[in-house]
Amino acid sequence: MEQLHLPAAQRAAGLVALPGSKSISNRVLLLAALADGVTEIDNLLESDDTAVMLDALRKLGIDWRRDGNRHVVTGGGGSFATKRADLFVGNAGTAVRPLTAALALADGEYRIDGVARMHERPIGDLVDTLRQLGARIDYRGNDGYPPLTIGARAANRPASVSVRGDVSSQFLTALLLALPNALAAAGETGLAIVVEGELISKPYVEITLDLMQRFGVAVQRDGWQRFDVPAVRYRSPGRVLVEGDASSASYFLAAGAIGGGPVRVSGVGRASVQGDVRFADALLAMGAQCRIDADAIEVSAPSDGRLRAIDLDCNLIPDAAMTLAVVALFAQGRTCLRNIGSWRVKETDRIAALATELRKFGAAVEEGEDWLAVTPPAALTPGVAVDTYDDHRVAMCFSLASLGNVPVTINDPRCVAKTFPDYFDHFAEIVR
Repeated sequence: MEQLHLPAAQRAAGLVALPGSKSISNRVLLLAALADGVTEIDNLLESDDTAVMLDALRKLGIDWRRDGNRHVVTGGGGSFATKRADLFVGNAGTAVRPLTAALALADGEYRIDGVARMHERPIGDLVDTLRQLGARIDYRGNDGYPPLTIGARAANRPASVSVRGDVSSQFLTALLLALPNALAAAGETGLAIVVEGELISKPYVEITLDLMQRFGVAVQRDGWQRFDVPAVRYRSPGRVLVEGDASSASYFLAAGAIGGGPVRVSGVGRASVQGDVRFADALLAMGAQCRIDADAIEVSAPSDGRLRAIDLDCNLIPDAAMTLAVVALFAQGRTCLRNIGSWRVKETDRIAALATELRKFGAAVEEGEDWLAVTPPAALTPGVAVDTYDDHRVAMCFSLASLGNVPVTINDPRCVAKTFPDYFDHFAEIVR
């Protein structure tokens, strides 16, 4: 197994320019593919997750090319030229769910598969909703999970459909992205999506709605329970700038809070559409000093040098909340992170994974179905080898433990390529 040995560190300070947001990148790619016209995309994230989306779009007949740091996508005008394709989407939830919806509402025959972990990530609730719309989808393995076979859609025109909101917000996002063109092509006037249960990760749905509007489709909603989708074809806005990844920002901001700082990240700030910028509020609650500008955030350690434990509902920052679990190693008292049940169906069971790895450092850890509590040890255990479970966020989170003046080994560090291939280079530039 490949390993990365991080030396003991005590200080963190510097400037980090963030890569493009994964959540925005894959949404914009699909919207550009579905739209009329040519879309120029600046600062698109270069990672495994966007690579599988780009590969899938090319196999579906969507023309795209690179022009320096810009990607140029020629939209298919609401349809895919290729009507039969086998697609491999790795472990990218932001690719498999929206592509499944878009293809299920198209007229073709497709197969979608991914890595072994993808076969354990639920998609059944999305499939059930698509079947309400006449989609023909078969499971090729276990019911409720990829891989999938998608056939030509049968005629079915309900006035509304329902989807569960308490497992993954990506199910709702997939429907929102796929429906406008499909409805327009079928001569419909619109359709309502009704969310069953409490919708989790609402900021990610806000990203979806914001980007759809930039491509000419405005969705009306009644709170978070009903979304009225119009039958309107997407139109390219011409050029889209992908803002920096707010989830990736969390590791560097946390380094500033733990290691003195200041650490400044550019690419996200007060004007961001991403919910994970609220991670800065969590650090403020822990006593860190934060400055939030329009497109940058700067964090330093508390004035007295001591971080405080917090008890936090993390529904609005599910990805960045993982970083707080490691920050808790440096806080005084018991930190409890709540409403994180979605962690269990991500790249790995993140609650179980973080509990296991935090205990290696000597922390007292309690876990429930949708919560995690961490009480730090008097001193971190040095020389821990962190297992990463092929999960990019586990690897990046635990790099922060080295700021406790202890050497840390990261097993399988290349897993960060999923969203941030050169993360460890950036991390090394700010730690002392």
